[in-house]
Amino acid sequence: MYVGYSADLKKRVIQHNSGKNKSTRSQRWKLIYYEAYLGKADAIRRERSLKQRGQTKRYLKERIHNSLQIGSAELGARLKAPSRREGR
Repeated sequence: MYVGYSADLKKRVIQHNSGKNKSTRSQRWKLIYYEAYLGKADAIRRERSLKQRGQTKRYLKERIHNSLQIGSAELGARLKAPSRREGR
């Protein structure tokens, strides 16, 4: 589970999956859940809360447990399936 603030979520996921971010380059990321805030200060406060308070992150994981499992299974299946190019 990755927690982070971004003003452009789509761009951030692409950066993580392209290997441009040192801390996340060894994994393939799929967006399963996000929270949106109108104010940057609120978003950063929530990010800190999730990163610093284990209980807050644990509650979030419990709330989205099924989505996390489905997302992991789908990603695993995609990584195991041959690409379209390999089949040609």
